[in-house]
Amino acid sequence: MTRRLVQAAVVGTTSWGTTLAIHLAKLGHPVALWARTPEEAEQLRQDGENRRFLPGFPFPPSLRVTASLSDAFGEATLVVIVVPSKSIRQNAQRVREVLRPDAIIVSATKGLEMSTGGRMTQVLREEMPAPLWGRICALSGPNLSAEVARGLPTSTVIACQDEAVAREVQAEFMSPQLRVYTNVDVIGVELAGALKNVIALGTGIGDGLGYGNNSKAAFITRGLAEIARLGVAAGANPLTFAGLAGLGDLVATAASPLSRNRYVGEQLAKGRGLGEILTGMRNVAEGVDTTAAAMRLSRELRVDMPITRAAYGVLFEGLKPQDAVAALMERAPQPEWMGIVASGEGQSWIR
Repeated sequence: MTRRLVQAAVVGTTSWGTTLAIHLAKLGHPVALWARTPEEAEQLRQDGENRRFLPGFPFPPSLRVTASLSDAFGEATLVVIVVPSKSIRQNAQRVREVLRPDAIIVSATKGLEMSTGGRMTQVLREEMPAPLWGRICALSGPNLSAEVARGLPTSTVIACQDEAVAREVQAEFMSPQLRVYTNVDVIGVELAGALKNVIALGTGIGDGLGYGNNSKAAFITRGLAEIARLGVAAGANPLTFAGLAGLGDLVATAASPLSRNRYVGEQLAKGRGLGEILTGMRNVAEGVDTTAAAMRLSRELRVDMPITRAAYGVLFEGLKPQDAVAALMERAPQPEWMGIVASGEGQSWIR
């Protein structure tokens, strides 16, 4: 696979945004990391690293930090957007006027827009110029930023409806430490990446209540079935949810102590309030807003999502974690693959 040294720009000085900027720079790409203000850019340049979100990982020589839109994006042919879902629309509106018409846009944000339930590439398509619509991609997988920054081996998925565009991005991101796969199922990859955060919240609740490994395994498995059920209803390929963006990311996020969403659930189970938990966190726990957005989608698509409904009750309606678990366990019996596969002869994977 041949790599071209393309000019890259990263929107977002988050831990994941900084990690991806460093990753691309180490591969030899000239990279601009765009900061929101001149003051933030100057501080990052002086420190030579992102001390707030990714301390201990110096910027490579080919990575520069700038607050100038034209400097960051005027020549960039690969633009990676890594900001919280709540601000992706605003950021797209700021950068769209300076983007090259041949740029490839990669969303590495795993979330849903709370007010609309929209996936990140849907939001970008609404805000970006028409010539870029077919060049918008999603990157997702079991990619905890701290582990990727350390160079620990992992894999990820780049999804685009245009497979040729996905292969271009694959070539630029691939490294001995990060193996990149392609997928044309943008819907499935994005929904898997967003909704696993909801399940990770629930897994954290189970850990906080001390429910053990049997409970955790069952919860993760049923959570994956719930994600797939909504995904299939939205038009996704069910196989996507068995892949890196689905099962892979879910296991990493639900099981790791590095997971912000798992941490939120664990703290809720210990009796802390949601506001207190979120105020004390430096990074965004996307699962909170995504839970509300997923409830909206489940109503629109008429998909039963009991785990998401229980998480919503705990987060926003004062439902006690123990009562949420009891309600899930007492639900009426049903087939394991309800809503994902059809029953009877001529069984189809997509119902």
